[in-house]
Amino acid sequence: MTGIADGRVVIVTGAGRGLGRAHALAYAAEGAKVVVNDLGVGLDGAPGPDSPAGQVVDEIRAAGGEAVAHGGDIATSAGAASLVAAALETYGRLDTLVNNAGFLRDRMLVNLDEEDWDAVLRVHLKGHFLPLRHAAAHWRAETKAGRTPRARIVNTSSGAGLLGSVGQGNYSAAKAGVIGLTLVAAAELARYGVQVNAIAPAARTRMTERAFAGTMAAPDAGFDAMAPENVSPLVVWLGSAASAGVTGRVFEAEGGRITVMEGWRPGPTADKEARRTPAEAGETARKLLAQAEAPGVVYGAG
Repeated sequence: MTGIADGRVVIVTGAGRGLGRAHALAYAAEGAKVVVNDLGVGLDGAPGPDSPAGQVVDEIRAAGGEAVAHGGDIATSAGAASLVAAALETYGRLDTLVNNAGFLRDRMLVNLDEEDWDAVLRVHLKGHFLPLRHAAAHWRAETKAGRTPRARIVNTSSGAGLLGSVGQGNYSAAKAGVIGLTLVAAAELARYGVQVNAIAPAARTRMTERAFAGTMAAPDAGFDAMAPENVSPLVVWLGSAASAGVTGRVFEAEGGRITVMEGWRPGPTADKEARRTPAEAGETARKLLAQAEAPGVVYGAG
C-alpha cells in the first residue's frame, strides 16, 4: 500500500470501533503502519467481553496493510507509555498520534455525581494528555539527537466542547479542555517538529446513534453523510507530512463539510479608562450584549 501516509507509523486510540476504526483503516489504506489501541469498554466505560482492536488489525492485514493491537489503558501513565513503546518496538519509529478514545456518562448537572464527572474527564482529557506527553518526550529526544521529526498529533474535541451540550456537563468540559490542550501543545512542541491540531467531528458512532437515532440513521441510498469514514480523510491529511505548516487549528468535520473554527475572538468592547460602579458595568455589559452574536448550544451527544 502506498499513499499520503506511506511509511509513517501512526497510533490511533479508541480505534476498535466508530471513528477510531475508520481512522485506522484510512491510515493503513494510505500506507501507514498502525498501532490500533482499544480497551474494549462499553459506552459507559465499563469493561467489555473482549477488545475489538485485534479485529481491526485483522482487517488491515487482510487488505495488505501492517498493524498491531494495543489493549492498554491510555488514561494511565503506564498504559500511555506502553502505547508509545508498542510503536517504537514494533516499527522503530512514531510519526503520528491520533487521540480519539472516549465514552459518555450523560446526566443533567443536578444529577451528575462526582464519579461520573471524574470518569469522563479521565478518559477524554487525561486520555489525551498522557499519550501526548509520552509521544512528545520521544520526539523531543529525537530532536536533541539531531533527528527532528515531522510529527503530528490530531486530537478529538466535539461540538459539545465548542458550544456546550445540555445534559453533558462532564463531556463538554472535557472536550473544551482538549481544545485548550491542543493550543498549548501546538505552541510548546513546535520546536520539536510537532504539529498539533484538533477536530470536532459529527458522525454515526455508538455515542451518537442512540442520542440522535433519526439524524444518524444511514440512508437507503445516496451519500451517507453521517458515516464515520467521511471524517477520516481530514484526520489522515492532518497526520501526514502533507499538512506542513498547519498547527494549533480546530476543524469541524461532518459529511462532506470541513470548517475551520476560529474560536474565542474579541467581540464588542467599551473602555471607560476608569473604574465603573456595578450599575455602570451592568449598563455597559447590556449595551455590548445587544451588539454581540447570541451564543449557541448543542443538545445531546456530539
